[in-house]
Amino acid sequence: MSRPEEAPRVHFERPEEWRAWLLAHAESESSVWLVSWRRETGRPAIAYEDAVLHALSVGWVDSTQKRVDDERTMLYFARRKPRSGWSRPNKIRVERLRREGLMTAAGERAIEEAIRNGAWGMLDDVEDLVVPDDLTQAFERHPGAREHWDAFPRSARRAILEWVAQAKRPDTRERRVEETAHLAAEGRRANQWPPEGRGATGDGSAAQPG
Repeated sequence: MSRPEEAPRVHFERPEEWRAWLLAHAESESSVWLVSWRRETGRPAIAYEDAVLHALSVGWVDSTQKRVDDERTMLYFARRKPRSGWSRPNKIRVERLRREGLMTAAGERAIEEAIRNGAWGMLDDVEDLVVPDDLTQAFERHPGAREHWDAFPRSARRAILEWVAQAKRPDTRERRVEETAHLAAEGRRANQWPPEGRGATGDGSAAQPG
């Protein structure tokens, strides 16, 4: 898969144009930046929901957004990694795509693989803000951590739980769990980028949409 900075850019104003590009290139390309006019220009642009829906239909997913210039912004899309977890909003979008007959064979294959390897249900507890046992135990080792955790905004807790759940190795998960509890005890949130105090905004953190 190419690096984001190497991905091509396409600029469309209508959802049909974006879908046509995906149907023609989703198998041969691995990623792309979808460029859009900024809202304040008053020019036509593809709504985020439409952009994500059509990407999901071919097994792709959105990620980073960047500014192009004063009039344009761009959103990065790439072929979904087989073991990346599926968020509940994206599962709901899949149901809509199926009802409307817009899912493609490639999109269905991505789902079948996710079901086989466990990625399809990986984020179910995350969506319900269920604190896993290892994190609960870490909170108990750090006085005040659970109280601060419960006071964090829902979006922040969800992002941190996804970050923990997406760890690929046990030692990585252990580090993330310990960091989460340690920082929570100080009233700070783990997985913040940019770091808190330097303009962090607080689905925000470094975790990627699923």
